[in-house]
Amino acid sequence: MAEQRPGEMNDAAYATSNNSEGRGLTDGGDEAARAERLRLDTLREYRIMDTPPEQAFDRVTKMVAELYGVPITLVSLVDDCRQWFKSAYGLDTPETPREMSFCQYVIAEDRPVMVTDVLGDPRFHDNPLVTGDLHIRFYAGVPLRAYNGAILGSLCVIDREQRDALTSVELERLEDFAGIIMAEADLRRIGAERDEARRTLERALDYSGIATWRYDARTQAVSWRGAVAELWGSDYRTALATRDDTIGRIHPEDRDAVLFALRESVSDGSPYKVEHRIVHPERGVRWLGIRGDWDVQADDAVLTGVSIDITEQKSRQENANLLMRELHHRMRNLFATVSAIISLTRHAAKDVDDYVERISSRLDALNRAQNVLLGSNFMTGSMHALMREVEAAFPRIRWSGPDLLLPENALVAMALLFNELATNAVKHGALTGENGRVDVTWTQEAEGADDRMFRLTWAESGGAISVVPPERTSFGTLLMERSVKNNLGGTIERRWESGGLIVDIALPARWRDA
Repeated sequence: MAEQRPGEMNDAAYATSNNSEGRGLTDGGDEAARAERLRLDTLREYRIMDTPPEQAFDRVTKMVAELYGVPITLVSLVDDCRQWFKSAYGLDTPETPREMSFCQYVIAEDRPVMVTDVLGDPRFHDNPLVTGDLHIRFYAGVPLRAYNGAILGSLCVIDREQRDALTSVELERLEDFAGIIMAEADLRRIGAERDEARRTLERALDYSGIATWRYDARTQAVSWRGAVAELWGSDYRTALATRDDTIGRIHPEDRDAVLFALRESVSDGSPYKVEHRIVHPERGVRWLGIRGDWDVQADDAVLTGVSIDITEQKSRQENANLLMRELHHRMRNLFATVSAIISLTRHAAKDVDDYVERISSRLDALNRAQNVLLGSNFMTGSMHALMREVEAAFPRIRWSGPDLLLPENALVAMALLFNELATNAVKHGALTGENGRVDVTWTQEAEGADDRMFRLTWAESGGAISVVPPERTSFGTLLMERSVKNNLGGTIERRWESGGLIVDIALPARWRDA
């Protein structure tokens, strides 16, 4: 094996003019095409093409030109149709067509390319850069290799005179300068990606309705990002610049609790977690959920966190609490009603079977009222819905009147009233015979009239037996009167006519249309 002389390189180290055929950028079929797509995508990632001159690159090309004693040094980037010079020392041309580029061979060979005699190389001897005013006679270029290995172009030195090949040390040093160039390019790429990520995050925060904040415990300064205008007010840049400014926007009743939580967090370094109201200048009183923690790795005096609007959650929670209180109140009323029915029915019943029948009937009435309430909002029920339940239990009852919303106590009272009347009609009134029937009608005077009244008539007809007034006041009668007079504040009148029982009920009109 021949000994290599100092200052020389073997043929495997770089492509020289002896490798006169070279390789095209797309030789190698699909694999080469995929590699070229990756290279072009990577070049776009750097966002460097057609950017203005920058000292960081120009200093390197000037230094390389002086160090190597050449008139031209280029940072050349090659896209799909041209080579563009990010930095060009000794050359005013900003770019050339790709097919004229010497640097394309650096990309194709994936290694340094050096041509000591371009006139003797068939790849270059008729290139306009050789035959034209530029008059290139010597070229040496090393790859500008990206973070993923793709070659974006070259750092090259050019001479208008033929000269000796660079030594291995000189070529290695040129590669070091190429590494500096790419380090600077990577800083720009990473910075651009960071800026894009920050913009994306800020847009996401805006759309998500989250505001981020940073509180410096030393200076009391507060900085904001995200959906701050929506959560805190459009004047936040000037109105919420300090801790005291921000505390001033918190609802007066919540300020002491917030200050206490903040002092605790500052004193022991614990996470900051509060929920409080603010007086929003455009939206009124709002609830915010605040979470924050200390940036112990970067600056342990800075508390960083987020603000989230929880007004809707608070409203739902308050509604749920209100509903639970209402349900608790209803259950107490229901148990009290059941207890009273059981106790009073015991005294009126003739025997055990009669007692069970009466209790079951009245509990069925309560169940009808509960079905109506469960079908709506638990607190009010429809008059029409109640009458459908009554009609289902007593099919020969017909009814008509406006649909009204009855509160829970009124609905239970009406359900018990209708049950006592219907049960009595089945046993002693119009519903004893096949042709008997009951017509229930009601009206309610329009709003605006003085002493508005609700009036209801229960009219039985067609019964198989003649009806007469009872000899004694039964528990059912007492229950009806208690329902109308005590629970509903109205009056009840009963008339035993030849056709059947007529009941007239009058109540103050307090119910809304359904």
